[in-house]
Amino acid sequence: MTGMEIAIQPSDWREGRRLRAWALHQQGWKQRAIAEALGVTQGAVSQWIARGKAGGVEALRNRKPPGAPRRLTTQQRDQLPSLLARGAQAFGFRGDIWTRARIAAIIKREFGVSYHPDHVGRLLAEIGWTVQKPVERATQRNEAAIAEWRDKRWPALKKRLPTKDAPSSG
Repeated sequence: MTGMEIAIQPSDWREGRRLRAWALHQQGWKQRAIAEALGVTQGAVSQWIARGKAGGVEALRNRKPPGAPRRLTTQQRDQLPSLLARGAQAFGFRGDIWTRARIAAIIKREFGVSYHPDHVGRLLAEIGWTVQKPVERATQRNEAAIAEWRDKRWPALKKRLPTKDAPSSG
């Protein structure tokens, strides 16, 4: 191996492409030739070379995506499913249905961390909880009458499929 070759294994193909561009630059290739060889724009190659000059090979490695740090600690996130398993009524809510707004209120009460209800859905997905929508049925629903209609009246109303020998309407 020469001193110009990169001995670091890339974590994905994009990183590999940046590292290859840097290696080609180190070998004296022009930016236009590197861009053509790798199928990228000269602007991308220019940015990669600038990053490589400023921080070396490590500057070309994959970086953690930017964003705000998590507000709940890992321990707090691990406690959330057991809190929710106690049910909404255990926390003074009427009805045992969890909504994102209710969960946001529990997170605020238990951990002192404010979350917008819209973000609570993402947080729940991270811990493996899915959205459950309650089945809305009328309180005056008569199951016996519905079953009788479905078993007796519906078959009489349902159209019969034409047989093979029946003339077509066309």
